[in-house]
Amino acid sequence: MKYKIVLVIIFLFGLKSNAQNEGDSIFYSDQVHEVYIVFNQISYWDSLVAYFPADQYLQADITFDGTLIPSVGVKFKGNSSYNNSSRKKSFKIDMNEFVAGQDVNGLKKFNLNNGFKDPSFLREKIACDFYNEHGLHAPRCTFAKVYLNGVYWGLYNFIEEADTKQFLNKHFTYHDGNMFKGDPNGDLRYITNQASSYYPKYELHNNDSINDWSDLVELITKINNSGSAFQDSLETILNTSTFIEQWAALNMFVNLDSYLGSGHNYFIYHDTNLDKFEWVAWDLNESFGSFRMNLSVSALKNLSLFFVPTPVNSRPLINNMVTNSTYRQLLIDKACEWLQYDFSNASIDRKIDSIANVIRPFVYADTNKFYTNQNFETNLSSDVTVQGGAVLFGLKSFILERRNSLMSELSSSGCIVNAATSTGERAGFEIFPNPAGASFSFKCSNEGQNQISIFNSIGLKVYEIKKVSSGESIDVSGLTSGVYYIEVNDFRKEKIVICR
Repeated sequence: MKYKIVLVIIFLFGLKSNAQNEGDSIFYSDQVHEVYIVFNQISYWDSLVAYFPADQYLQADITFDGTLIPSVGVKFKGNSSYNNSSRKKSFKIDMNEFVAGQDVNGLKKFNLNNGFKDPSFLREKIACDFYNEHGLHAPRCTFAKVYLNGVYWGLYNFIEEADTKQFLNKHFTYHDGNMFKGDPNGDLRYITNQASSYYPKYELHNNDSINDWSDLVELITKINNSGSAFQDSLETILNTSTFIEQWAALNMFVNLDSYLGSGHNYFIYHDTNLDKFEWVAWDLNESFGSFRMNLSVSALKNLSLFFVPTPVNSRPLINNMVTNSTYRQLLIDKACEWLQYDFSNASIDRKIDSIANVIRPFVYADTNKFYTNQNFETNLSSDVTVQGGAVLFGLKSFILERRNSLMSELSSSGCIVNAATSTGERAGFEIFPNPAGASFSFKCSNEGQNQISIFNSIGLKVYEIKKVSSGESIDVSGLTSGVYYIEVNDFRKEKIVICR
């Protein structure tokens, strides 16, 4: 088993302006941000409603944590989160819609999600953090208090946009490849070899002046028409190892409002460095089984790791991969790895409690929220039945039941998980100081030799020391400033609080 710890390394001298990724100071802060949106027109709400079908922005001024950014684009976003009776809608913000060159800590676009179908306000945050902590391509998430023309409108999930050069630069070597969104139904089924056949089901989010869809057509063709050569063919065009990680995470969190279920809410990016497509997660707000697909409560909590929606040919990528012995085993291996500690109450419960303590006053003050204060408190741990009879799973109880279900299912496949890691404490591990400068000290209960590996924020190994004893100082002067992850053999995973 491996133990990963978030380490913030900050150099006290020689900082370069581009040393950190855009948005780091927003997403790695423990504060709830403030976003004031001011529209000049009195009838701004009617304009936002009228502009929504045309996907059109309305001009407004924004003050973010005290900094004024004038003349930005604001519009409503969402499907079910929009089409409800509540006046608390989600927003998409484009800093450059009307004035070029504007940003918030380097972010040119961001989203404000309204917490629909989430009494806890934490579903998207917990899922996003899990993805990012494990080096998966996914947006980062934090919280913001949002005000409309001076009136507190509520607590929102603050989500970075994925179809930007800033996001691509953070996750990939180059940002010049095609990025497609599977929307409204990107099922990856073959239609024809003509690009125009796929226009109604996918969106090209960049390089639109070139409008070359040939790489998407090639991907879909190889997924569907390779026969016995499926694996060899797929390996030439899709990074299957990272996709399997995405697949495992979607399943473990039972996010069926995705390719796994509804067939959308994802991006695929053609990484021109590897010359392969990479999967990018999107819209993780229905994690923890909030998107039902007409499945029962029991069926959702006990969803098979090998779940494929019916008919099976409706999701050819996962259907063909799950019936391939190599890919099936890799999926089992990844799920089993995370079940050891990463996906457990011992790992996640403290995060839930810690974040809930931070956002609680702003949840209580949110009179536009969809659920009651008691719903918020209950849903952190237990299921809540809301109006209409829908059951929204408790976060902690879901993790426990979901983990136990997967452990039971995979036990026959050789996945043996230490049940002691589900709750409670194990051997301690410390790094200090954190944030660190040119070095940090390492201390654990294992007095023997340990192997330490350090990974950057997208999962690339940047440092390794094979033999280190508890109490030793680790020299990291060769690393640039930023957020890193430590792996120590034979220790559980635990996040260190990021201090800035």
